[in-house]
Amino acid sequence: MIEKFINDNLKKAKFKKLADGTYFGQISGRPGVWANAKSLIACRQELAEVLEDWLLVKVQSREKIPGFNLRIGSRVCA
Repeated sequence: MIEKFINDNLKKAKFKKLADGTYFGQISGRPGVWANAKSLIACRQELAEVLEDWLLVKVQSREKIPGFNLRIGSRVCA
């Protein structure tokens, strides 16, 4: 469930190469989820890690997350 959410969101990520040669990536609609790294591959990996951390903080604080429903037993925590 978490892996699918991350992979689906990474498909929407936008990356650009900066003037200093590093890469910057972000996901629209996920405030605070961004990454910067020396290579595109490293930037994508860092972005995935940031998104996972962001998701866990949102779940812990019981915030609604568009596109993600947490199921505990038969109960849905949206």
